[in-house]
Amino acid sequence: MTETRRPNPWNLLAWLYLAVLFLRELVLSAWDVILTTLSPRLAVNPAILAVPLDLRSDAGITLLADLITLTPGTTAIHVSEDRRTLFIHSINAASPEAVVAGIKSGFETAVRRVLP
Repeated sequence: MTETRRPNPWNLLAWLYLAVLFLRELVLSAWDVILTTLSPRLAVNPAILAVPLDLRSDAGITLLADLITLTPGTTAIHVSEDRRTLFIHSINAASPEAVVAGIKSGFETAVRRVLP
């Protein structure tokens, strides 16, 4: 589902929502990485995933990649030449579809509210 709201870089509430979302994801991911690394079995499912992008601006794609990279357990690796796919590494992608869906419905949707 595509968000129809027009991006507005001056929308302070949208930026605040993005900041709160990032802080929430930061805490949850950090906790997940801590539990994963301290687990005696170290059950991880690392994967490189392709996230299709609805963002089109360099600023929007860069912000999304930065948010993903700053979140523990994930790293943005590459943006395709046509800027339609962001490749990421996830330390624990037991369900790759869920990881991609989470990024699209969380970070990407929030970024699209402030940047095209």
